[in-house]
Formats: sequence, structure tokens, C-alpha cells
Amino acid sequence: MKQPEIDYWIANMLDAYDNVSDLNLTVDRPLQVEADGRLVPVSINPEVAELTPFQTEVFALNLIGGDKRLLNDLVTTGSCDLSYWLEGKSRFRVNVFFQKNHISVVLRKLETRIPTIQKLNLPTIFNKMTRELNGMVLVTGATGSGKTTTLAALLHKISKERPIHIVTLEDPIEYVHPHSLATFNQRELGRDFDSFSSGLRAALRQAPKVILVGEMRDRETMDIGLTASETGHLVLSTLHTVDCGQTINRVLGMFDEKEQAQVRNRLNDVLRWVISQRLLPKIGGGRIAAFEIMGMNLRINEVIMNGESEGKTFYDIIEDGSSQGMMTFDKHILDLFEDGLITEETALGYCSRRSALGRGLDQIKAARGEATTDITDLGMDRKEKDEFSMY
Repeated sequence: MKQPEIDYWIANMLDAYDNVSDLNLTVDRPLQVEADGRLVPVSINPEVAELTPFQTEVFALNLIGGDKRLLNDLVTTGSCDLSYWLEGKSRFRVNVFFQKNHISVVLRKLETRIPTIQKLNLPTIFNKMTRELNGMVLVTGATGSGKTTTLAALLHKISKERPIHIVTLEDPIEYVHPHSLATFNQRELGRDFDSFSSGLRAALRQAPKVILVGEMRDRETMDIGLTASETGHLVLSTLHTVDCGQTINRVLGMFDEKEQAQVRNRLNDVLRWVISQRLLPKIGGGRIAAFEIMGMNLRINEVIMNGESEGKTFYDIIEDGSSQGMMTFDKHILDLFEDGLITEETALGYCSRRSALGRGLDQIKAARGEATTDITDLGMDRKEKDEFSMY
């Protein structure tokens, strides 16, 4: 198997379905792609009924291209990350990894067009976020939930409005930003720097106003990120957490117990926004993002300092903070349901508090004149009616 054949496979996998997000090559399975959140097989000529260990290994080695660092990562850690460009088609973020002594490959398709807040139909509060001059903005969610796309839209708006220096630290570079009012320097892990912590430390000497850190993976990176935020930089980054409250707990959990009080104070000083997102299946196909958005106010500061308690949870405060642009997942999911974009089943499956969301769904359905319960035929039978009428 040579490079042209590799590219032929990739091109055919991309064209097999609409909305392809990932390409999956696993031993004993056919070629597969993820389209609209579902993993589906791909037919190709000549047919590949089941991939062999040799085919996945040769495929992976062609993508790696003899890079010694990547080969060393694969051998010593069991996986490696790289980027790949199929000319005229698309760019990919690639992970090559071992499973049961065989090699598997997953390619995440990267969009080449820079997204905007308007095109993504993000809540209007995102426009306010781009006006922050310093501090920290965290975008969180599961892998594949669109965090990088959201951050790219924020950076795009900043770059169009402010003549500043922006440094990004990515693994790998996903969106290639053109220079506009702002000047971009985009650095890729493994090629331009060896770890997020060292890249972030170096960025402080590169005179940026905005720093994007692909992921806050460890205590050292988070500590330097807090320092950068404290010294007048705007730091944008991601974490793999399910909601805003868990994000705060994850940050605190990176530090020792003796550091907790100081870290809580630092977070209160620099944290500006936490955005959590989930991708939901959309009626008619495709997916749509639901957001939880937390800004800072005195009540949030108090909970960060003292922890959550009855009636003082991040969820409760976000729910009460709609006038400040805050929004819970449940509120946004109800809005999506009311607009006819998602089903009731989807709404219940992706919500944070099922009972609260259920009440909201009932209100929307009642306003539409729809039944709010499956229970029917509650009327008394004729004999019961006759007996009741005697009294």
C-alpha cells in the first residue's frame, strides 16, 4: 500500500456520507466514518470487508512519514498525535494508537473555513466575551463537542477588531487563521514546542495580548495559565468537563490541598467566563450545540471560595443569572426544543436535571395544546358514575 492508495481511501471515506466528522480504521472492521454522530461502514473499490493488521499498520506509517518523535511516542506511550493534509480535500487531526497489539487510526476532519459567531449561531453573549482584555476564558466539553470551533470563532472576532499579537499553542493546529488587524503566530505541539507548559512559559516572552492554549492538561500548565492571566494577558483554553461547576472543581483538583485557598483567590481574580457545550442530534439530521454559560459575579465568587451548599450551587446561580448572559444547559435545551430543533427524547437525554427539564417540557407542550402525560382513560365506569350520583 503506497501513498496514492492511502489518499484514495481517505478521499472515498470523506465522500461516502454528508457531515463526516471522523474516519476510523480498526482491525477486523471495514473502513468506517462517523457521520452525524453515527459510526457507519464505507464501501470502496476494491472492497475492504475487514481491515488486516498489515493494512492499518502501513496506513499509519504512511501518515507518520518516518517522523522519529512520533514513532518514539507511539512505541513508548502507545499512541501519537499528528496532522495530515489531503491536498484539495481537507486537513485532519490524527491519532494513531495500539489496541490488542494492533494499530488503529482515527482521523478527525478539520474545517478549513474559519467559523464566525454569527455563522455558528452562538448566543449573543459571545460577542461580549471577545471584548475581555485580560483574564481567563475556559471552553469545556467532551471530545468532539466543538470546543476548538467555538474558540476559533472567538479568536476570529478578536482578530478583526483589535490590532494585537495572538499566540496559539495547539495539538495540532486545526484552523489556520489569516492575519487581519491582529497578527497570528500559531505553534504546534511536537513541531514548535515540546509541551503546553513550556510553550505557555515561552509565550509570556513573545509579547502577545491573547494566548490560546489547546488544553489545560496538568497542574503546571494551569498554574502558568493563571499567571499569564494575572499579568495582563487574555488566556483562552479548554478542559474536558461536563458542565461549568465541574470545571471549577477540576481546576481546584489539579492543586494540592495546601494550595487550595490561594488557587480559589486566583480564580476569582482572573476567571471571566466558563462555557460548556454538548452536541445534540438535530431533527432532520446533523447536530446542534447546546451551551451552559457562566460569567462571574459576587455569588459565583462566594461559591468558588467556600464551595457549593444547599441553595448555593453553580447551577442555581447560573439559572438566576440570565440578565448577565448566563444560561444553564437545561434552559438552552428547552429553547432548542421549543424552536423544533430537537426531540423530547433528545432533550431528556442530554439535560443536567431531568425533573426540572421535564417541568419545562410540560409547560411548552401545554402551551402548544399537546398532551403532557401518557396516562389516559381515567374516567369512572358507568356503574361508578351511577353510585356516585346518588350522593
